[in-house]
Amino acid sequence: MRIRLESDGIINERRSFIKHLKFRKTERNEFSETLKKRVKTYFEINQIKKEGNSRLTVKSIIVLILYFSPLIILSTGLISSIWLLFLFYLISGIGMIGIGMGVMHDASHGAFSANKKLNKYLSLSLNFVGANAKIWHIQHVVLHHTYTNILDADDDINVPFLLRLSPQSKRYKIHRFQHIYAWIVYGLTTLSWITIKDFSSFVRYKKMGLIKEKTSIEIIKVISWKIIYYSFSLVLPILFLPIAPIWIILAFLTMHFFVGLFVATIFQLAHVVPSSEFPVSDEHGKIDNHWLIHQLNTTANFSPDSRIMSWFIGGLNYQIEHHLFPRISHVHYRDLSKIVQQTAKEFNIEYVVQTNLIQAIKGHAIQLRNLGRA
Repeated sequence: MRIRLESDGIINERRSFIKHLKFRKTERNEFSETLKKRVKTYFEINQIKKEGNSRLTVKSIIVLILYFSPLIILSTGLISSIWLLFLFYLISGIGMIGIGMGVMHDASHGAFSANKKLNKYLSLSLNFVGANAKIWHIQHVVLHHTYTNILDADDDINVPFLLRLSPQSKRYKIHRFQHIYAWIVYGLTTLSWITIKDFSSFVRYKKMGLIKEKTSIEIIKVISWKIIYYSFSLVLPILFLPIAPIWIILAFLTMHFFVGLFVATIFQLAHVVPSSEFPVSDEHGKIDNHWLIHQLNTTANFSPDSRIMSWFIGGLNYQIEHHLFPRISHVHYRDLSKIVQQTAKEFNIEYVVQTNLIQAIKGHAIQLRNLGRA
């Protein structure tokens, strides 16, 4: 949710810092080799592919219908009830969550299908919900997944001064209350994406050398997708619905606040909890751990027994499995979690899991309070 532009000096420092970051990998790591071998054997024995299956296809169709159908109806001008207006936008918001977590997320990691072109096209579904797939890929797939919970490398914890999500971040007096107001900030997440965040991130990533394409062409693409999104999600309803524009705009904002709060909370439950580590590199940019163990140390699962929760959020309650094997579709995480948990136990590596959603949210709130007062 970074909405301020950083100075060139800070950006150059981050670029240099990330360039020199390295994980320990010179020595043989028995845990890594054992885990990868067992996961490979699982797919071979069951004769299934690592990508998505028919269940994922059905889910994708459902969430796409949930997202687009209410917006199409709103654009016909057939609704005159304000409560129906809000209901339809909220239903569309549920579909938006499904697209982001169940379709786009797998596709962006190359895990939806073995067909690379299909993954590319489905990853663009994020553009239809207002954000930008290319910029999100850099923030999430490139930076967050590679450098999880490492300040100045993981952009998911490099947030504005309103929140302190890492013990290495500068602490302000206002952070003493962040466990109270953070939920409001989370609710503004997608509103930030569809307005200024994609542009500020583009400038930053371009200066960091993470975007190679010509600036003018890429900016035009970002703007064009924004125009398309606003046209069918807000402008058409304003033009055709016999309802005052202020109510339509309010319903639109309510949808985004609901989606932003839900999505941001789900992602934070995996990494900003009391059990999470926030590693610091040495003077040479070395992280004293193997990458796979680093992922276990910085990530947590929650609600492992809730099939409904897992279905709805694209298996992101199994964040450990996702971070260890991001190119495997989330439809396999439930089964893989048994392998990962058992292997971690054998090698005496902590495998953190909260039994339910309430417990996970409580843990995140405690961590926010601790970071705000430390």
